[in-house]
Amino acid sequence: MNRTQKQESVAELNRTFNEVGVVVVTRNLGLSVAESSDLRAKMREAGAGFKVAKNRLAKLAIADTPYAGIEEMLVGPTALAWSEDPVAATKVVAEFAKANDRLEIVGGSMGEDVLDVAKVKALAELPSLDELRAKIVGLVNAPATKLAQLANAPASKLARVFAAKGATEDA
Repeated sequence: MNRTQKQESVAELNRTFNEVGVVVVTRNLGLSVAESSDLRAKMREAGAGFKVAKNRLAKLAIADTPYAGIEEMLVGPTALAWSEDPVAATKVVAEFAKANDRLEIVGGSMGEDVLDVAKVKALAELPSLDELRAKIVGLVNAPATKLAQLANAPASKLARVFAAKGATEDA
């Protein structure tokens, strides 16, 4: 990389760090190209990003961001995963790391809150933002549905009583 490419890379990473909700630091312990491509594809599907960045450039990029606390994690062969949804990147990385021992979670950060490995894995267990939205919509719709059922129930029960009474009188 020449100097301008490095400056562009730092600027791009800095923009990313200023826009995301979570950053996960991982250690690459020998992932193949196919495995890395598979991980990147899964990250894109989840609305997240994954990049292998030079540690020195990543440290320069996080200097003026809330993610400055992860600087000490940037040692050795690292890669960064991020997403706006705090659960998306952590979920994909945690699932991939379970299935592949050549990817290790080092830690992460949600803004200024630095996360250790246990906290990253705990965050990955939470439902995603879309799942939470679906649950809230379901909870909001449930009372209205039950209210409509209750409003219709007395009329249908009354109709059944009259039908039963009519059937017994005809017999």
